[in-house]
Amino acid sequence: MDYREIITIEPGKRSGKPCIRGMRITVYDVLGYLASGMSTDEIISDFPELNKEDIKACLDYASDTEKHTRLLRSA
Repeated sequence: MDYREIITIEPGKRSGKPCIRGMRITVYDVLGYLASGMSTDEIISDFPELNKEDIKACLDYASDTEKHTRLLRSA
C-alpha cells in the first residue's frame, strides 16, 4: 500500500492539510490521537469511516515527511 493513494491534499479542504481519502480527517488529527495514547482500534471505533490502512498511511506519510525534512536540513 502506497500512502499517496490514501492521503489527499485539496487546497479548499482543511486549509490544504493532508487528509485521509478526501475526508475532513487530517493526518495530524490521527497522529495526535495516536500520540495521546489511543490505539488504532479506538480511533476506528470513534471514526468508523477509517480503517487500519488509513492509520498506517498516516504513519507512513509522517515518516516520509520527516525523512525529506532531514534531507533538506542536511543540504
